[in-house]
Amino acid sequence: MDREQSVQHFLDLLKKSRRGNFKIYIGMIAGVGKTYRMLSEAHELLRSGIDIRIGYIETHGRPETEALVAGLPLIVRRRSFYKGKEVEEMDLQAILSIHPEVVIVDELAHSNVEGSKNEKRWQDVMDILDAGISVITAVNIQHLEGLNEEVQDIAGIEVKERIPDSVLEQADEVVNIDLTANELVARLKAGKIYKPEKVQTALNNFFKAENILQLRELALKEVALRVEKKVENSVPVNTGVRHERFLACISSHERTPRKVIRKAARLATRYNSKFFVLYVQTPRESMERIPLANQRYLSNHFKLATELGGEVVQVQSDSIPRSIVEVCQEKQITTVCVGKPSFSLRSVLLSVFQYRTLLNSLSQLNIDLIIIA
Repeated sequence: MDREQSVQHFLDLLKKSRRGNFKIYIGMIAGVGKTYRMLSEAHELLRSGIDIRIGYIETHGRPETEALVAGLPLIVRRRSFYKGKEVEEMDLQAILSIHPEVVIVDELAHSNVEGSKNEKRWQDVMDILDAGISVITAVNIQHLEGLNEEVQDIAGIEVKERIPDSVLEQADEVVNIDLTANELVARLKAGKIYKPEKVQTALNNFFKAENILQLRELALKEVALRVEKKVENSVPVNTGVRHERFLACISSHERTPRKVIRKAARLATRYNSKFFVLYVQTPRESMERIPLANQRYLSNHFKLATELGGEVVQVQSDSIPRSIVEVCQEKQITTVCVGKPSFSLRSVLLSVFQYRTLLNSLSQLNIDLIIIA
C-alpha cells in the first residue's frame, strides 16, 4: 500500500468511527408494528437520558401509535408547495443543525418532493449518519430493490418506492418485526391498520393470506441472511474456499437487464462477495447510432447496478462473447448471469455460434453460466 492509499485508508477509518449507528426495523407488510416498536424504543432511550428526537413519523391515524408520539421531542417538518398543494417533508437541515444523539426516521423508502436536497429519504439518512447522528428507521420488505421481481410475482404489482440492498448492508442492526398471517389479519379486521372502509379492499388485494405468507418468508430470509453475513465478516475465512464473483451481462434494452442485475446482486449478497455489470458496446450501438431511449435505459441500468453495490464495466468491441471471457479473466469471475437469448430467423445461426463459443470458453475456465428467464 503506497502513501496515498495509506492516508485514504486512515481517513476512511476515521469517518467510519465518527458515523452514527444505524438500526433498521423491517417487516413483511404494513401494520406489523414497526413504527410502534421504534417509538417504544425511543421512550426507553429518552428515559435513559439519551437526546433522541423524532425526525419523521407516520402514524397512519392508528390510535395506539399516536399515543406513543406524546412526550417525544419532535423536529418540525419542512413545508413546501408542490403542484399547488402544501406538503410536509422531513427537515434534513434542521436535524443536522440540532444534531441530536439519535433521530427516528419513518418510511425509509419515501421519495422526497422535487427540489429537496436528495431524491430519496434513505439518502437523507446517509447524510444524517455521516454527520455522526444515530438513526432508527423502518421499512417493509417489498421496498427492497433486489426483491422487486419476487414481490411483483407475489403481489401482482410493481412497488415504485424502493431502497438499494446496500442500505441494509450498512445497518449496524436489522430487526425483523414478525407476526403470523392470522395475527396480522386479526389486526386488520380490528381496525388497527386501516380505517374500516378500507379493510375489505386490503383483504382482497395485498393482505391475501398467501401473499402474507410469502412476504413473511422473504422478510425472515432477508434478516437471516444479514445475520449470516455479519458472522462471516467476523470470523476468519478458510483460504482454501473458492471466492465467488458474479458478472451480470446486460444490453441496452428496457426490462430484462434489470432482472439480470438484481439476480447477480442477490447472489453476491448471498455469498458475501462482489459483482460486476458488463455492457459491451458493439459498432451498431456506438454513440452516433444508439437510439436515445436505449441510452436512457442504459443510464438507468448503470444507476441500479451502482445502488446495489456493483461495479460497472463498459467495453467497446465487435465480439460480445470474447469481451465477456476477457472480463471474466480480468475480474476473476466465477459465475456469469445473462438474459434469455432472443433468436430471430435472420440471426439464429450467428447467435447459436456465438453462444456455443461463449459456453465452450466459460467451461474451459470453470465458470458457471446462469440464464435468467
